[in-house]
Amino acid sequence: MKKLLTQLNHSYHLFYLAMVFIAGIGLIFLVFPGESRFKYEFQKGSPWQHETLIAPFNFAILKTEAEVKFENDSILKTYIPYFILDSLVENTKVKEFESVLTKWIETNSSNKPVENIQQLPGILQGIYKAGIVSQAINSYEELQGKAEVMRVRGNKAVKIAVNSIYSIKSAYQELNDTIRKISGSHYAEIIQKINLSDYIADNLYYDAKLNQQEKKQLLGKLSATKGMIQAGERIIFQGDLVGSEKYLILESLKQAYESKRGGNMEYFLVIAGRLVIISSFIVLMFLYLLFYRRELFNHRRKLAFIVMMIVLMVFMAGFATKVKLLNIYMVPMAILPILVRIFFDSRTAIFSLMVTTLLIGYFAPNSYEYIILQMIAGIMAVFTMNKLHKRSHLVISAFAIFISYSVIYIAMALVQEGSLETINWKTIEWFGISSFFIFMAYPLIDIFERIFGFVSDVTLIELSNTNQPLLRKLAEEAPGTFQHSLQVANMAEAVIHRIGGNPFLVYAGALYHDIGKINKSEYFIENQAVGMNPHDSLDYLKSAEIIIDHVTNGVELARKYKLPEVLISFITTHHGTSQSNYFYKKYQIENPGVEVDPTRFSYPGPLPHNKEMAVLMLTDGIEATAHSLKDKSANTFSEMIEYLVEQKIRSNQLIDADLTLHEITILKSILLEKLVSIYHVRIEYPK
Repeated sequence: MKKLLTQLNHSYHLFYLAMVFIAGIGLIFLVFPGESRFKYEFQKGSPWQHETLIAPFNFAILKTEAEVKFENDSILKTYIPYFILDSLVENTKVKEFESVLTKWIETNSSNKPVENIQQLPGILQGIYKAGIVSQAINSYEELQGKAEVMRVRGNKAVKIAVNSIYSIKSAYQELNDTIRKISGSHYAEIIQKINLSDYIADNLYYDAKLNQQEKKQLLGKLSATKGMIQAGERIIFQGDLVGSEKYLILESLKQAYESKRGGNMEYFLVIAGRLVIISSFIVLMFLYLLFYRRELFNHRRKLAFIVMMIVLMVFMAGFATKVKLLNIYMVPMAILPILVRIFFDSRTAIFSLMVTTLLIGYFAPNSYEYIILQMIAGIMAVFTMNKLHKRSHLVISAFAIFISYSVIYIAMALVQEGSLETINWKTIEWFGISSFFIFMAYPLIDIFERIFGFVSDVTLIELSNTNQPLLRKLAEEAPGTFQHSLQVANMAEAVIHRIGGNPFLVYAGALYHDIGKINKSEYFIENQAVGMNPHDSLDYLKSAEIIIDHVTNGVELARKYKLPEVLISFITTHHGTSQSNYFYKKYQIENPGVEVDPTRFSYPGPLPHNKEMAVLMLTDGIEATAHSLKDKSANTFSEMIEYLVEQKIRSNQLIDADLTLHEITILKSILLEKLVSIYHVRIEYPK
């Protein structure tokens, strides 16, 4: 049955690998460009390394970005903006003004210059026909530097001078001055009876949508090309320097080539080629994990995370290349190696970066430049993120990434252009945006920890705080065990610092490894008062069961407090499959001739399967035994350490751990030094 379950699990893992492989290829395939790719690589300022190039077909020479920008700016500079005239406002306000003026004339016709005053509605109408805008003319950005505007009334547009347009203020002033002029001494009476502000309103509006359409239409008429290359015409000799002119022609040929699409057969061949390229890179990633990081290859969530990150970065880069307002360099590629480094290791981070960068480099503009920049910045990210224990580490990493991008980009631009003036400094801004996005790594760490069950150094540091609820419970209910755990944590951390490994992981694992003793703390010697031992009233089988159960109790307690699985592994492996020797020997002595089942006195395991767990197992046993020694001299400690380590090796407790003999020697030396320091062993002075 066990063999069948093993085979089923193996088959499921193979199926899972196949699904991840296919899903990764399929998703990346969606991003890859569907057109044929130009087969020549070239750089401005470098020699043409290929054979002499002859134009395979007729194609137009594209204008440079600077030329296109200059022409666009010229068009926009001479562009005359459109303003919409609302005749309804004119009709309404003029009628209202005429009505109130007529009533006033009828009331005061005996002593007023009626003929002159009756001209006022026509004057107001003339002001409205010229157009009234809501603000002062010089406050309109669209009118800066413009002498004329297009006034649109209905379906008819008329070009008028800007200085002929009124603002609400100037229209009021014009009407007011006219009344003063024609009414003479009766001006004050008219103004008092009629509020001119009620009849002045803006009727000329800037229509952003219409102007945008007109600008787009004008710009659309501009040609993006400035000449033709005929089929059969020589473009460049082998060994010739790719100067600015040749570079522009080659870029034009490249775009023309990639935009051409042949018949169905060519199309399917392009698809086949894309699939092979993508599959090759994903296979490389899988082979690396298989041969050099087998634990990641066999761990489904970790494998899925790595493939997901590669696909995600390719998707983001592909999106950036398709949106004109974005730039591919704004995509924070360095987040990939940072996250992989935090959760796994540096080598996997750099290899993942390489595979992802090469995939994106296939469709990125200036592929060679892109690959060089991303590889250098990504490797710098791995170097600077060797640890993430403080938020300042992320700031340092982001700054180092930005400097790497900028320095290498400027250096490559100088090689290509030979001048600082022609460098596209806008790209530096994109580098800044990309580097700023590196700060997203901090919340992403927490998100991915929750989704994939990972544990980062930041989390381990938080869990190692002795004010954590479970550690406080241990300190209050099993103080002796808590002190033992602190001693073991400090000693194990010192060992890992010397032999290599994750000191935060072993420290946190050591703090929690004995939490199962909380349930029956009085049955463990470090928590017992002098002369009181509850085991005295129990048989040895029951005593062994209680002692061994602290492992399973610890696992239950850890899951209740939602500790990460990696810390639970320290609980289950810190005794491996060893025996509770004291009660086992006592049982044998008191029951001579009785066959003893050793499994009843053995811990359930499993064995330690990494360096940190093995160090904890050895340190735990050595620290506990040191308390029971009456003679706490350096020689006694040394003999005890040698004996216990040899016993673990002989009983095959370390066969799954990756500890070398050299590392075990260092471990013995450090633990001896620590015990001597803890117990203050001094030389014996003569009497």
